Amino acid sequence: MIALSSPDGLAPRPTGTAAVPARPVGMAEFARSNGLDLLRFAYLLCGDRHRAEDLLQDVFLAMHRRFGGSLPLDNPVAYARRALANANVSRSRRAASRELPLADVPDSADLGADPGDRDELWPALRRLPPRQRTVLVLRYYTDATDEEIAAALGCRRATVRSLVFRGLAALRTDPTVHPGGVR
Repeated sequence: MIALSSPDGLAPRPTGTAAVPARPVGMAEFARSNGLDLLRFAYLLCGDRHRAEDLLQDVFLAMHRRFGGSLPLDNPVAYARRALANANVSRSRRAASRELPLADVPDSADLGADPGDRDELWPALRRLPPRQRTVLVLRYYTDATDEEIAAALGCRRATVRSLVFRGLAALRTDPTVHPGGVR
């Protein structure tokens, strides 16, 4: 398990907070310095703290297997974000990802205690298909361009625009986001 602490839990923060190292860094140093930002990113992708922790742990393990103790990458944060996005989409395609909770029990130690989590948008975002949610998170959380998102997901720019359009349309018509109808 990855031990990360923050006074505000996993509340989303503006992007640009993770510094891009100018020299190759060690895997342990990278995990310590960027782990919380990557965990926030993973949470926004999947909408579940425990799943986000699992995704991040899997990505760190894969990076360690591939590169060993040092990361000879120009931008390891971008690499990790792309790996998280791909891992989230892959995990959602597995049969085990079809699990649904039987009851929604709030836990004060969980993300439900975060005031931003009570907003109607978060549950609606979690109900989107994984690729639509991933594209919206990349676009609006990391301010990625269509080209960057397409490169991260391995698809065309037109596919990115289509996924954004469909995701935003689903959010606009979601009755929990707009109780009075479409806005």
